[in-house]
Amino acid sequence: MEGFIKNIDRRTLLKGGVALGGGVITSGMPLSQVIWAAEGKVLKVALQFELVTLDPGFYTSSYEINVMNCLYSKLTHFKPGSEWGWDLEAAEKVEQVDPTHIRFRLKKGIKFTGGYGEVTAKDVKFSLERTINHKSGSMGELGSFDHVEIEDEHTGVIVFKTPYVPVWTITFPYASGHIVSEQAVMKATKDGGNFGMKPPAFSGPYVLAEWKQNQYTLLTRNPEWSGPKPGFDEIRIVPITDIKTAERAYQAGDVDFATISLDSLTTFKSNPPPDTKVEEHPSLRTIWLGMNMDHPALKDINVRKAIQWAINVPQILDTAYAGQANVATGPIAPGIVGHREKALVPPESDLAKAKEFLDKAGVSDLQLTLDCDNSGIPGIIAQTIQAQLSQIGIAVQVNAQDPGSFATIGQESEGDRWKSMQLFIRNDSSLPDPYYCTTSFVKAQVGIWNWERFRSDRFDELDAKAVAIEDPNERAKLYYEMQDLLEESGAYRFLTNGATPIVYRTTKIKAATRPDGVPLYLDFTPA
Repeated sequence: MEGFIKNIDRRTLLKGGVALGGGVITSGMPLSQVIWAAEGKVLKVALQFELVTLDPGFYTSSYEINVMNCLYSKLTHFKPGSEWGWDLEAAEKVEQVDPTHIRFRLKKGIKFTGGYGEVTAKDVKFSLERTINHKSGSMGELGSFDHVEIEDEHTGVIVFKTPYVPVWTITFPYASGHIVSEQAVMKATKDGGNFGMKPPAFSGPYVLAEWKQNQYTLLTRNPEWSGPKPGFDEIRIVPITDIKTAERAYQAGDVDFATISLDSLTTFKSNPPPDTKVEEHPSLRTIWLGMNMDHPALKDINVRKAIQWAINVPQILDTAYAGQANVATGPIAPGIVGHREKALVPPESDLAKAKEFLDKAGVSDLQLTLDCDNSGIPGIIAQTIQAQLSQIGIAVQVNAQDPGSFATIGQESEGDRWKSMQLFIRNDSSLPDPYYCTTSFVKAQVGIWNWERFRSDRFDELDAKAVAIEDPNERAKLYYEMQDLLEESGAYRFLTNGATPIVYRTTKIKAATRPDGVPLYLDFTPA
């Protein structure tokens, strides 16, 4: 096996990944031709995802949240820096009244655009409850949330059915915490559903001035914003889904902030472009191979376990990340409560054991598909897995597609593609609480974010218990067992948490990020 994998041409894989990338730069159009020059201070950034929606209740990627943070207000927001924490934003005060009740009081004078008036407690109620009413993908962030009680125009009480510890690290400062206008959304959608890329009103420091699919997103100052003035007059966001293309765009001066690949980190550090700062941040992301347990070809657990044992994780990381990424032990990254020291299946492959499982299943000449997005690294991972599985007689066809399309492949609400989906590479973001890492795998998320269609009463029981436990050591024990249950199903092969190296031009900006390297554009300042 060693000799076979080493013969996989890394440069060929990288070139394939680059060819799959999208965005303005890859289309050959200079940035200056698609976005007009503006007077004032301009922030130009690369985004590794093409926007699908700017509705916080129906987001498809964490990258969309980076943009939403500029457009809407939240009760609280993440602090920039190396330590996880939060500050008040739209809220003047937030207090835990008891384990299931949180009272908030909004700042006065925060207005929605379009003549929709001031942000009120009714809008907070609407924003949180519509997620539950429509059973949207962000519903999992709300945990045991039940409803909001209105006390007056600016004050309300958020009520949970049971204690919910992650409310401070997930619900308020992330996607579901964004406040949208009830009046504007109901007028635009009739039922309070997904408004997609046509937000009917804004309440943040910026508004969406223009969006060209696969080309750019332009944010400009919100003239009705009464809060602290952000540092830039415009934010120009270019979707560059291939990370190598983003690196070239940065080097060419088309963008002033970008995330770079781990295999380029050494080069950027030893020979950085002029006026460039390189920063390394730990990542909370999890990259894994998932398997659709409901597909006839993967219903037999022995087939799934054969795939688990045939995959050599260190070789994948060497090929895709030049050996710069860690081996994941589960969906919970190092530094987060519940992180396991090791997985049940060793990171190295055992081909003999894998073939034994195939023999138990009584299958031979198995042919499977492997879906991934075409942002570069996932394609390299997929092709490496394709080579590894061929050694136990499994032929794999890799299907790479644009990130927007791939993000919905396992969602029943988007059609029947989930029925034919077999293997897939997931690259999911996370937040600094283990609940966010595991809640996608509960039964209620089957056909939403639970693409493996994993079902376990015990897992759901532990998931419900863990969010109410404040003691981190006691919480951790439950999350250890939950990750064991995922792995024992055979439907998961966890690969890496990666890392987040970033670069930015010191003559133009001073970047600000969360501890995991995710940009907080509102906290960027001009040089």
